[in-house]
Amino acid sequence: MHRRNFLRNTGVFAGASLLFSPQSFASLFAPFEYKVTMLRRNVGIFTERGGTIGFLLTKDGAVVIDSQFADTAPHVIDEINKQATAPIKFLLNTHHHGDHSSGNIAFKGIAEQVVAHQNCAVNMKNVAEKQKTTEKQFFPTQTFDKELKLKIGDEKIVGYYFGAGHTNGDAIYHFKEANIMHLGDLMFNKRHPFVDRTTGANMENWIKVLDKVQKEGNKNTIYIFGHSLNPGEEIGSADNLKKFQDYLGKVLQFAETEIKRGVTKEEFIKNTAIPGVTEWGGQGIERPLTAAYEEVTSRKQL
Repeated sequence: MHRRNFLRNTGVFAGASLLFSPQSFASLFAPFEYKVTMLRRNVGIFTERGGTIGFLLTKDGAVVIDSQFADTAPHVIDEINKQATAPIKFLLNTHHHGDHSSGNIAFKGIAEQVVAHQNCAVNMKNVAEKQKTTEKQFFPTQTFDKELKLKIGDEKIVGYYFGAGHTNGDAIYHFKEANIMHLGDLMFNKRHPFVDRTTGANMENWIKVLDKVQKEGNKNTIYIFGHSLNPGEEIGSADNLKKFQDYLGKVLQFAETEIKRGVTKEEFIKNTAIPGVTEWGGQGIERPLTAAYEEVTSRKQL
């Protein structure tokens, strides 16, 4: 983490004397390749390896969203402990994938509650049992169905579940006062997404989920993305969400067109570009292509 970048990104904390002091900033300059970026009202993000972690610091306790991996989670815990005046109250999981939840184990005995959508909890346990890693996981202690409401300090947090998207258990967490929403892997910024059909992913409904997300936000909402192609682009606005919706639509349309032409799945996933898509790139294009082909063909079989 670079001193200049950290100070520039955390300038918003200059007046937050309740939680921070000039000396506390120096303690954040650790030798790890991670980055802490403060957004507003003591909400920030932590990036190292895996999905973007969100967090909130208040005088009544801290909230952490997602946990990355078992070897990276201690880094965010250490940094929060250096700044917080109260313990970590809640660890919130956006979904079950290991790059967002296998670090949960580092919070055992530290976080008072682990919260997730009910489908996420089921998926997490199923995967751990299949991989025989249950002893390496800290499972949700509280789940919700459609909506979750929490209050800590002067911040209200609302969790939403709008249906299947990236998986069948994607939760969105909205810091209402800060007007910041963590979308987990419902948002891949400029990076080809993983679409987990083994746990109910649905690209057509994913587009509708992002419509509902935008209705809960406004022009001033900051959205935290699960992943981005380029470092430093883990947050954005509704414009980013609309572009990703357009991307998903074009992948599905491409699949529909090629299936009508008689193209096989094996042939389809060999494509290296998607018509009309210019901003999304990186590795893994075969992942959305495979999912789109399977989704379109399954619709046609109904």
